Amino acid sequence: MSSPRPRRGPGMTEVARAAGVSQKTVSRVVNGEPHVSPEVRERVLRVIRELDYRPNTAARALLLGRYRRIGVVALGSALHGPTSLLFGLEQAVRRAGYACAFATTSPGRGVTAALESLLEQGVDGVVLAEPIHDGRSTRLPTDLPVVSLGTPVETTGGRSAVVVEADGVAAARIATGHLLALGHRTVRHVPGPQDWSSARERVRGWREALAAAGAPEPPLAAEGDWTPASGYAAGRELARLPEVTAVFAANDDMAIGLIRAFAEVGRTVPHDVSVVGFDDVPAAAYLSPPLTTLRQDFAAVADRAVAVLAAAVEGGRVPPEPGVPAVELLVRSSTAPPPHTG
Repeated sequence: MSSPRPRRGPGMTEVARAAGVSQKTVSRVVNGEPHVSPEVRERVLRVIRELDYRPNTAARALLLGRYRRIGVVALGSALHGPTSLLFGLEQAVRRAGYACAFATTSPGRGVTAALESLLEQGVDGVVLAEPIHDGRSTRLPTDLPVVSLGTPVETTGGRSAVVVEADGVAAARIATGHLLALGHRTVRHVPGPQDWSSARERVRGWREALAAAGAPEPPLAAEGDWTPASGYAAGRELARLPEVTAVFAANDDMAIGLIRAFAEVGRTVPHDVSVVGFDDVPAAAYLSPPLTTLRQDFAAVADRAVAVLAAAVEGGRVPPEPGVPAVELLVRSSTAPPPHTG
């Protein structure tokens, strides 16, 4: 014998009927809106207490036209950059007065599937924080406002997503320029996976800095996957080349593996080889030697993205562009002039 189905709680219709008012009036009372007399407000509140009425999120959304929830599509990853960005987004969304819903992508679950799960939950707008794409515009099946943190996006509603991102090209130019300014003839680069937009930007910035300085462009080192192991593998190849005196790694973890590979063949950092990383992971300042690196302000990127999206959701004016703070070069002890100079 099947168990009896639980009784559904009272809805707004029942509250309105018992209080002798319209559903719109109940909505105004529930949401603390004006234009309701004290007597009517008290009568509605009394009925709400008597019936134990609890408006759910869907009901609020139908009444207000909003869920007060922002969706975030992001890569399911434990890497420093994506996790730092997600933390910044969650904090920014909550400060803006919204709840935050996450949907992650993976090799078996793409952006569209993640977005559809958010749409089923009910969201007012979407931040797309998916770093893996081929550079072509992604078309999303929604007419909601979308802010992208790098991926070019169009929606079925005909919108083009606003793109908010740090300037990874300029950051890579800064890292490479720092090494060239120390007197290194050229700089090798250990790139990240080239299906990541940030990795492609760092390659571009490295090339632009070499060209601007008139320095020769050597071949890219073996492509890494952001891990120390991949940096170590690339370092094993570079350590065999005596002409290599400066290396810019696409992130700190790969720089850590790179330094280990050079140390194993007796080449010390920075006396024989200078190394610059990217991200300023918590361990970077405590390595031996402390790592010169670039620090990204993930919170600033998140704040800007949420401010732009909230303005689009609420129909307000997009806040003036304050400029996402530039990536900061932190010069520590892993860089120095090349051997036999100054």
